[in-house]
Amino acid sequence: MSHFAGPALAYIPSPSQGVWHLGPIPIRAYALCIIAGIIVAIFWAERRLVARGGQPGFITDVAIWAVPFGLVGGRLYHVATDWWRYFGTGKNPVAALEIWDGGLGIPGAIFLGGIGAWIACRRKGVPLPFVADAIAPALAVAQAVGRLGNYFNQELYGDPTTLPWGLEIYQRINQTTGLPDALNGVAINHVPVAVVQPTFLYEMVWDILVAIIVVVVDRKLRLGHGRVLALYVGSYAFGRFWIELMRSDEATHIFGVRVNVWMMSLLFLGGAAYFLLAARRGPREDPTTFPGHQPPPVGATPEDSTVDDEKEEGQAAGDAERSEVNATAGNEPDAES
Repeated sequence: MSHFAGPALAYIPSPSQGVWHLGPIPIRAYALCIIAGIIVAIFWAERRLVARGGQPGFITDVAIWAVPFGLVGGRLYHVATDWWRYFGTGKNPVAALEIWDGGLGIPGAIFLGGIGAWIACRRKGVPLPFVADAIAPALAVAQAVGRLGNYFNQELYGDPTTLPWGLEIYQRINQTTGLPDALNGVAINHVPVAVVQPTFLYEMVWDILVAIIVVVVDRKLRLGHGRVLALYVGSYAFGRFWIELMRSDEATHIFGVRVNVWMMSLLFLGGAAYFLLAARRGPREDPTTFPGHQPPPVGATPEDSTVDDEKEEGQAAGDAERSEVNATAGNEPDAES
């Protein structure tokens, strides 16, 4: 990569490094961002599920299955679509297992993570679409948080640019070997060797917008039967399609087009089709009809508290009405006197 000699503008600086060492233990920003995204997704999805009438704690049960499945699926998708990075003359196949160095494909993570979630739901007798609708916007936010890891790794960027939000790329050197190492090295200085389109940032912003869109539409239309997830998939794929066309990093091509451009096209069409077809299933699911359903505890959500208050008021009104009837009956003349 040649030295960048553009005008002195206030571009976005890259971090000097993406990994720190606590003794012999490497602390990687990419891994921390992935973990943070998972935690945020579990917390928010739990609140959404309970608000929709689901069981408290069920999202954690789902995450036990979905998270490891999703991580494996994301890595498998990355390795399958970028196999030439790990296999062939001069390549190191073991590097395909080094998930901490980046490389998680969103389509694979969603697919295999969905299988893990399906297993958890089947064990409890809860329909997967009901749970998926609660999780959908949380997935978008988790992706946004995870994209910060790409920022620390200096990866997933586009062509050179002079835009004021261009990203500065620094040359990093591995302090142990003295060789160039973008993932594990430290910047030798803060003179950019390139200023590029921060496509990871574009996707991060789009993920947040997708979460907002999904929540707003869900509240307005009271979506169910997996339509929230379909809206998320279609919306994400629509934005990712254009962002993918802006990326300049190496990638597998099919008929001269990046493989993820094809994948986003399929996901968009699939999400749109499911969103329209699932509308025939009628109103949102009633979780009280699920096997083994137990009502959320009193005070679990503001909605639950309101329902309980209405029940108590109804019972009080009924007691008062019965007392009035009894009093009236007691004042009537006695037939035998």
